[in-house]
Amino acid sequence: MANESGQTCWIFGGGEFDPACPHIPETGDLLIAADSGLELALRLGLTPDLTVGDFDSLGRVPTGDNVVKLPVEKDVTDAAAAVKLGRERGYARFAFVGCTGGRPDHTFAAYQLLAELAGRGEEGLLFGDGFTVTAIKNGSLSFPALSGGTLSVFAVGGDASGVTISGAFYPLSDATLAPIFPLGVSNSFTGKPVTVEVKHGTLLVFAEGYPIPTFGK
Repeated sequence: MANESGQTCWIFGGGEFDPACPHIPETGDLLIAADSGLELALRLGLTPDLTVGDFDSLGRVPTGDNVVKLPVEKDVTDAAAAVKLGRERGYARFAFVGCTGGRPDHTFAAYQLLAELAGRGEEGLLFGDGFTVTAIKNGSLSFPALSGGTLSVFAVGGDASGVTISGAFYPLSDATLAPIFPLGVSNSFTGKPVTVEVKHGTLLVFAEGYPIPTFGK
């Protein structure tokens, strides 16, 4: 679920950032700035352990032994390259900040990264501007009791079957969600713990605010 010491690899991008988000890297976590995510990290008083990118959005190539320069013509996003660097260092739990907003194609690519992590049995949390996104494949997750806010689930990569949502305003039992119809959008937290399960397939899970889910085994 994480590296041997239970820590998280944080990936900072240059997109939206909500200063009210309470989650930031802790001592011992790995922080990777992806391109102009370096500016966000420095603005928060954080020094990245690594900085990676083609640096087209940053507008300059930073210097130092911890800088990984990528070619502009490449097959992966800077955030995906950062995930690879974190994985090579033993991390299997990733948190993304500043990876939404701006270009919608890059935001969608970040959601795809979450699905890819789930497919590998790894964990990913993306903190957007007022919401948290994660993904599960053939598994489950649980949120603590929240007094309000929306919860949405979407099938990605094909149909998701055996979808069960308990504790939310609109419960669901052993349903099948298709990636071409948004049946799971705009559910609500009601002050009870919420569990989302999928038996076969992958779900993207959006939660309003910044709750941290617990992933099932």
